[in-house]
Amino acid sequence: MYAKNKAQAACDVKVTIDRGSIRLSFPKRHTPLWELMDGKSRKGKPKYLYLGKAGFSASDPTDVRRAELIAAQMEDDLDHPEWEKLFDRTLEKYGLAGLLGGKYAKLADVLQLPGVVQAQPEITVGTMWEAYLEWKRTVIEETTFKVTYEKHFSNAIKSLLYLSLDNAQQIKTMVAEISVSKKSQLLNELSRAFDFCKSKGTLVNPTTENPFVLDKYNTPTITTQQKYASRIVNGEEKEWHEIRDEKTLEDDRRAFTKDERDIIIKAFYESRRVNRRALAPLIEFYFLTGCRTGEALALTWNDVDLDRGIIRFSKSLGISTKKVKETKTGETRLFYFSNKSRLKNLLSGIKATSKFGLVFANTEGNHMLQAIIGNVWRGSHSSKMVDGTKVNHFYPGIVTRLAEQGLISKYLPQYHTRHTYITLTAHANAHNNNALLHIATACGNSVDVILRHYLGVSESVELTEV
Repeated sequence: MYAKNKAQAACDVKVTIDRGSIRLSFPKRHTPLWELMDGKSRKGKPKYLYLGKAGFSASDPTDVRRAELIAAQMEDDLDHPEWEKLFDRTLEKYGLAGLLGGKYAKLADVLQLPGVVQAQPEITVGTMWEAYLEWKRTVIEETTFKVTYEKHFSNAIKSLLYLSLDNAQQIKTMVAEISVSKKSQLLNELSRAFDFCKSKGTLVNPTTENPFVLDKYNTPTITTQQKYASRIVNGEEKEWHEIRDEKTLEDDRRAFTKDERDIIIKAFYESRRVNRRALAPLIEFYFLTGCRTGEALALTWNDVDLDRGIIRFSKSLGISTKKVKETKTGETRLFYFSNKSRLKNLLSGIKATSKFGLVFANTEGNHMLQAIIGNVWRGSHSSKMVDGTKVNHFYPGIVTRLAEQGLISKYLPQYHTRHTYITLTAHANAHNNNALLHIATACGNSVDVILRHYLGVSESVELTEV
């Protein structure tokens, strides 16, 4: 509208809270335009835009921050020499098209200035993301889609959804403030979503640039200077190469000992609670096969050949969807066991009393839920009101209790039954390469992973000099 002078504040479009609602307050130099858009005189009063109807909440810091960015963008557009082209009278560019029942969107054509062709606003990040998700759900596994894309990533970008794709600076600012795991993957997906919409002709302006190009935001979590800096350990300064990484040492492939395995299995079988004893065969099965959690829950008797000693792992039960899907690797694996093995005795005993098609079914014959297994293994939380105060209580599970009592050396999650099987079996057959290949194939792993992460590198190996 009018060029700002140096004495003006960085942003004169103010964000304030009035009666619990976020609002934008515009300076007087913008009054002529708002009088035109509103069709009435302001009579010297400031112009306010209340953002509640656009989904903004005054109690949400993210919404307040988003309002501040919108205020800055609107002011930049209004004070630009070519403001007639830049300022979107529909307010869609700023994610505010729904204000006043879309009044400004309806008036946009009427209020065009003579000889001025106003650029049509670009689609929003939300429109782009929804279009991308519709396609993405058709090409990836359902659990991954629901957990990673529909929930994790979608929640992370809530503050971006109403931004127009041509508002690159606002998008960049908001992206920098996102704190989420797998952020690099998220940015890659946003970039792919932009390219997807561009290839489908969804973008309004073909010249709109991709605001999610990774190198714009890819600031490392740990800078090079931090990575190689010395640190104080137990009061002593150590160089970077002298520090052992605890995360590497405590990798997910930790395992129980053979004695601890048997203590845990026995504790399930001897539990005083019926529902815990009912899980004992399943827990023993995990320890004896090294299969993944969902693979056992999806197992049917059609997958078990007791006479030939074969288990076929071809499917898994999704955690979030509770639907049967492919195995993690998408491959079918055969697990072999001998006629006199502990596993053969276990399966024969289950088969003798089984009433259902599932090997491990609940009392109604349906799939067991991983959450229930976790509660019995780890423990469960409950809360109740005591004298008007919420009191939380934790009920330790079987394995948590064993660790607390010192009967096992440490607590590990249920998934470590898999690591325990692979570790114990690999060490027992370390001298036999064919056996290691069999273990890797049966467990959906590789010999390289077993050698590196389960057996470790042997220090006794002598290399031939060349």
